[in-house]
Amino acid sequence: MKRFIITEEFWELFPKAEIAIILAKGINNSEELSEDVRPDIIEMLEKSNKNAKKFLTEDVFSKNKVISVWRDAYKQFKTKKGARCSIEALLKRIDKGNDVGAINPLVDIYNTVSLTYGLPCGGEDIDNFEGDMLLTKANGNEAFLALGDEEYNNALPGEIIYKDDAGAVCRCWNWRDGQRTMLTEDTTNAFLIIESIDPTRSGDLKEATQLLAELTCKFLGGSATITYMNKENRELKL
Repeated sequence: MKRFIITEEFWELFPKAEIAIILAKGINNSEELSEDVRPDIIEMLEKSNKNAKKFLTEDVFSKNKVISVWRDAYKQFKTKKGARCSIEALLKRIDKGNDVGAINPLVDIYNTVSLTYGLPCGGEDIDNFEGDMLLTKANGNEAFLALGDEEYNNALPGEIIYKDDAGAVCRCWNWRDGQRTMLTEDTTNAFLIIESIDPTRSGDLKEATQLLAELTCKFLGGSATITYMNKENRELKL
């Protein structure tokens, strides 16, 4: 059975990190079959775009707490130049007056939760994993074809990545997903992730995770199981 493992190399850098995983299985993520609920999902996303402004209270964008905590984290490992945490990318759009738009039902749901709580959320298609999934330091040159790219841009030595036997799944921790395991309309089994490196936000992480699990089942069907991972609980069967 496939596993998700957070390795010691990761915990040496981030001993207080908390990673929430939702295994959403038997879902229906197609636009056609979710047509009846699509307006509700888009309405939620639109509201979250407006509500996310509550995280932007500082004159200097990088000084906002939900941004600065991740800026500091990204200084702890090798990154591609210009790589930023996914929540920073979303909030940068909000700061510039550009709403985060619709992509597909499940991505819109986790973006809604991400914007609502100011926490990075992501998702991958479990059925496209090759062997175990790891959150670890890259050896370097793990194959990676980012969403929207036509050429491979592989991982750097020492970079924190999600990876499996076939290569990198998400580079620079939660910066960019790859095409191989991305969520599509054909996804029926999803690996959903919410991450926190601020111990004061454990409550927010749990609320966000519960909401993401509930909304996924409400709108897309299937089942959702939640696991909270930390230094003492670092392995999960998929």
